[in-house]
Amino acid sequence: MKILHTEASLGFGGQELRILNEMIGMRERGHDVYLISPEEAEIHTIARQRGLEAISLPIGRKKIAGLRALKYWIETHQPDVINTHSSTDTWLAALATRLIKQPPPIVRTRHISAPVPRNFTSRWLYTQACQHIVTTGEKLRETLIRENNFPAERITSLRTGVDLSVFHPAEKHTVRKKLKLPDEAMIIGIVATLRSWKGHQFLIEAFSQLNQNHLHLLIVGDGPQEKPLKELVDSLKLSDRVQFTGRQSNVAEWMQAMDIFCLPSYANEGVPQALMQSQACGIPAITTQVGSIDEAIVVGHSALVVETKNSDQIREQLTKLIEDDNLRQQMGKAAAIHAKQSFSHEKMLDGMTQVFERVIQANA
Repeated sequence: MKILHTEASLGFGGQELRILNEMIGMRERGHDVYLISPEEAEIHTIARQRGLEAISLPIGRKKIAGLRALKYWIETHQPDVINTHSSTDTWLAALATRLIKQPPPIVRTRHISAPVPRNFTSRWLYTQACQHIVTTGEKLRETLIRENNFPAERITSLRTGVDLSVFHPAEKHTVRKKLKLPDEAMIIGIVATLRSWKGHQFLIEAFSQLNQNHLHLLIVGDGPQEKPLKELVDSLKLSDRVQFTGRQSNVAEWMQAMDIFCLPSYANEGVPQALMQSQACGIPAITTQVGSIDEAIVVGHSALVVETKNSDQIREQLTKLIEDDNLRQQMGKAAAIHAKQSFSHEKMLDGMTQVFERVIQANA
């Protein structure tokens, strides 16, 4: 197949990471894969660094120049299918294909749980302009069926896969020595883009209430909330126990160094890759039940659940895991078993292949 991915977003997070990993996987299976994004988008640079075919077009905004450029590229290169990922590029692809005599089908991937507007234009986009919708979680699929009345047979839930050859349990002492982390510390960590809804603020506030010098908090990632979060850490006088690592390419190693993973998101989640990855590394988690998070965990076995925006509950659950070595180890083992059984990268690629083949055949 000749597969075109489009992404208008300029930032970089789990959504963009899935696109790249999916493209690499499809390329390894012998398909031709392309990415169209704005030149200033981070995914464009990273895609090229990974040897992917990345084309820069002005699709960051809904403008005529971007529409024309996208239409011309599609007409010239004739992809078999277009996989769109954000609102702007979906609209541009939908309009561009309406201006082409023999347009390829569009598959719209929904990565987050933000609601789709219930109006005529959104319904046209999702049910007429796009031939199929892929969600990254079953709850997201159910919401589109229940709240938007989209046809169930045209929506498929395919959670993001995890490379289990990279994300797996490891010996903490060795990893911590490599990363220059304190060997005797109890390390709590979060891996996420520094956005407000990821809940870093509430984790930091909970951590500030744990007055134990052997505790260490790792905040892995970068993003728009970096400055206010660092200011919060300074104001709570936690700078000696909280480490901001910035974005890291060796995410698995940072997770393998942790004792507890915490992702207290309060909005916009699908099935977070970081939760699946941390469980694959055998790390027990503390999280919420936003979006499709509960599809990534086994509540009470691989993860403990708290209410959103509740620092006190985060502190209570952290204390439970910190003070009970057996519970922490049992949950870590359960997390690794769950990940091995449920989070295969190959399952995602198989599912996307089936969706693409189905819409291509129907379009023909």
